[in-house]
Amino acid sequence: MWIRVSFTYRTSFVLLTLGQLFITALDFVAIVIMFANVDVLGGFGLAEIAFLYGGSSLCLGLADLALGNIERLGNRIRMGTFDAMMVRPVPLFAQVCADEFALRRLGRIAQAAAVLTWATASVDVDWTVGRALMVPYLVACGTVIFLAIFTLGAALQFWTTDGSEAANAFTYGGSTLTQYPLTIYPVEAVKALTFIVPVAFVNWYPALYILDRPDPFGLPAALQFSSPVAGLALCLLAGLAWRTGVRRYRSTGS
Repeated sequence: MWIRVSFTYRTSFVLLTLGQLFITALDFVAIVIMFANVDVLGGFGLAEIAFLYGGSSLCLGLADLALGNIERLGNRIRMGTFDAMMVRPVPLFAQVCADEFALRRLGRIAQAAAVLTWATASVDVDWTVGRALMVPYLVACGTVIFLAIFTLGAALQFWTTDGSEAANAFTYGGSTLTQYPLTIYPVEAVKALTFIVPVAFVNWYPALYILDRPDPFGLPAALQFSSPVAGLALCLLAGLAWRTGVRRYRSTGS
């Protein structure tokens, strides 16, 4: 239904989609401008950082397209519209995700996919079958990780009612952090992004394998293949938090 609504005013849809594409592209333009003055950043060149940027942004874009509207759960609770969803014969989680589905977010996905494609063709890598297969692996696992973080942020709003900005710090903020090589951050931050809020598994560890680089922090090489483990752990935690939040929900004002 929301896709049909999007195409009702096609010119508006196209302009909004292109607007999101160009706005998100400004992030990468800033990186290109930066490299007009430096040759490397944290030991990584432009093509390698473009690979990190494209991978992280594409994963976030896909997750945002599927679950981005779930961050408005607090507003639905305050307005009472969440109560109406609970009496419909459709899974509650699916309703929350599909409500006001914004197809214009394809602009972000297209921009990130274009950067990732260029970076993949530009990096100086001996492309083996394993490295080639690791690229879709990165996108799939990274998307799952962001989906789980979106769900956790939404579940938090059952208790806080207005906690969407806190969740954004880990979704959009996490994506921004991982668009750059983690070598520019203190080792304590890298460990936090690995073992506490594991957004480093979105693109950093798979990228180390793809780009044929040793871990600059000396962490185990097995982490480069552990994104599915991180994704599964986050999904289990997100599912538990969501079910707990739904069970404790006592209608608007609770």
